[in-house]
Amino acid sequence: MPNIKSARKRVRQSAKRRMHNKNLRSRLRTHIKGVLNAIEAGDREAATTAYQAAVPVIDSVADKGIIHKNKAARHKSRLNAHIRAL
Repeated sequence: MPNIKSARKRVRQSAKRRMHNKNLRSRLRTHIKGVLNAIEAGDREAATTAYQAAVPVIDSVADKGIIHKNKAARHKSRLNAHIRAL
């Protein structure tokens, strides 16, 4: 544990940010899994609905810098390709 006051504050801040980022990343993965589960079930309509719900979450996480914008684009592109292939 750091002794300097500013270092202690940094520890608190980084822990708080880490939890926030973890929650955002978890929400992203949950939405992506929802789309993938609908695709595996072969339900095009449910997959489309889940995809439309997932896109703003993917974009939001990319805007916040949790994932890279190219990774967000890759996720959206591949999910959409799977849905079109149904």
